Amino acid sequence: MSQPVIVDAVRTAFGRRQGALRETRPDDLLAFAVRGLVERSGVMPEQIDDLIAGCVSQAGEQGANIGRLAVLLSGLPTRVAGVSLNRMCGSSQQAVHFAAQAIAAGDARYVIAGGVESMSRVPMFLDVTLGRFEFTGFEALNPALRQRHALVHQIESAERIAEHWGLSRADCDAFAKESHRRAHAAAEAGRHREVLPTPGLDADGRPITLVRDEGIRAVLDEARIAAMAPVMRPPGQGVVTAANASQISDGASAVLLADEATARADGLTPKARFRARVVVGSDPVMQLSGVIPATHEALRRAGIGVADLDWIEVNEAFASVALCWAREFRPDLAKLNPWGGAIAHGHPLGGTGGALLAKMLHGLEATGGTLGLQVMCIGHGMATATVIERV
Repeated sequence: MSQPVIVDAVRTAFGRRQGALRETRPDDLLAFAVRGLVERSGVMPEQIDDLIAGCVSQAGEQGANIGRLAVLLSGLPTRVAGVSLNRMCGSSQQAVHFAAQAIAAGDARYVIAGGVESMSRVPMFLDVTLGRFEFTGFEALNPALRQRHALVHQIESAERIAEHWGLSRADCDAFAKESHRRAHAAAEAGRHREVLPTPGLDADGRPITLVRDEGIRAVLDEARIAAMAPVMRPPGQGVVTAANASQISDGASAVLLADEATARADGLTPKARFRARVVVGSDPVMQLSGVIPATHEALRRAGIGVADLDWIEVNEAFASVALCWAREFRPDLAKLNPWGGAIAHGHPLGGTGGALLAKMLHGLEATGGTLGLQVMCIGHGMATATVIERV
């Protein structure tokens, strides 16, 4: 069996909703990340067999198989295939898993995996709202689903998680502030080697280059954070606010995977190998708690414990998700999202999985670490988890 490895991984800087990347089409954004990955890695474009792209709202500018469209826009040879998938927030992490599986099976030698979401140009849920730009509920879903399961919004699930694990509003706000603090410190120190300088526009429409994530706040208005009303529950009765949830963002990621023997023969140096690749289903009402069983399974397959990890990325869809994970596993908190997370840098749904992997890979290199875990909660009750070992 072939040994899949990660040769390199990059991402765009993330833009705020209607921010610097508001005029950049998502297919162009993904193509930009792909070109940057090819240039940085040194792989010959004609060697690439496939591109697997994660994207959640596959409608409008993100429809018509954005994976293949990105191949055509990027300048890769037309023989390079492209496919799109939707495992919701875990989409581009799943794309990496599928790419690794194709290489392990001997079906491909080089595969680019990644994803994209322009939440400015293609609003979340556009694929289930029949073209309406406002989400009004789950009317488009099969009524039988609501008879079998009490479908709730993810924000409600985040609230229920906070209740179950005894997490307060103060806990969630404190976590959010620390996310911004860490993200700002990493950006100021120039840690993010995975970020491609990304062309965009300033507020007046003038061209700029975004070299850091637009959502990171250097200074926080703590009084304003404390005064924010819960998003879905009455004041004083909920913990989830806009300040302690992930930011709606625009961005893309791209990861180059290869058969190890082929990469080394071609003069490329692998950066990491896989110790575990996991996807699990979980309760669709508490839906975001799937990060816990996914982590247990990933650690079991990798034959390690939490204490063996040097870097941990738990996607900050909501502060309560990362905090419930921490309550269960009791990690060294300095290793949990060391450069901040989606609360600070944003969460472009289909692009985040590949981006977190890229961040973790470069974080392990920067700190001399060896083992990293990435885990992401997913709508309808699922989670993806990856353990990598730096080589």
